[in-house]
Amino acid sequence: MNIDNLLDVMKALRDPQNGCPWDIRQDNRSIAPYTLEETHETLDAIERDDMEDLKEELGDLLFNIVFHARIAKERGCFDFGDVVEGIVNKMIHRHPHVFEANGSLKLDDAALNEQWQVLKKQEKSARNKSASAQFGFGRCSAALSALNRAERLQREAAEFGFDWPHIQSVVEKLEEEVGELKRAIETGNQSEISDELGDVLFVCMNIARHARVNAEIALRDTNQKFIRRFDYVLEQMKSGGHPMNQQQLDQMESFWQQSKSIVG
Repeated sequence: MNIDNLLDVMKALRDPQNGCPWDIRQDNRSIAPYTLEETHETLDAIERDDMEDLKEELGDLLFNIVFHARIAKERGCFDFGDVVEGIVNKMIHRHPHVFEANGSLKLDDAALNEQWQVLKKQEKSARNKSASAQFGFGRCSAALSALNRAERLQREAAEFGFDWPHIQSVVEKLEEEVGELKRAIETGNQSEISDELGDVLFVCMNIARHARVNAEIALRDTNQKFIRRFDYVLEQMKSGGHPMNQQQLDQMESFWQQSKSIVG
């Protein structure tokens, strides 16, 4: 089997006369939610280190990519081959230390990141697609989740020089925003609380960006950690005959602290 087999399957599914009615009806917008869902399922398989499931989820994700490319081909925009050609050319251009130097040029992570950003800006300039000229600031990231869009907006602003010089400055900003959130909570004004909480989350994303931490992955990892620990609390409460309610909070907190050393 190779990619041509999958392309043939996709072509057959979209055939106007003999294809699948559901597949024929779809467009890029309608299958976008499925693409996002398959992406999250792929990440879940990686987190569980389930290689058999990962193989299946990567196939589902690849099918979505082929689906999008097929629809674009039918619209006369591009096809799967164009997608492959584009990413191959991009990766070769962004890795001159591998392809131009035949792997002989060794760079540390900081130098690699700087080179990546410089080459990326060159590509944008060549396409005349600066964030301010063609799209307007922030427009190209409008379809992202709020979490990812915050990170993208901050990166765009940084390209114009609007950025904190050091991560410590961002941490200090977080402390300032938390203080403002506390004062908003004291007032009980829901609109003000929401506004200040948004500021706190936005600064947290800025810390993640400066620390070069993927905030989405970090939060997913924390979610899994919470599940492991709370499962332990539930098991201990059940085995001890303790009811699960607010009055048992001290007991639950005791088991929670135990869970940190037992289940991680």
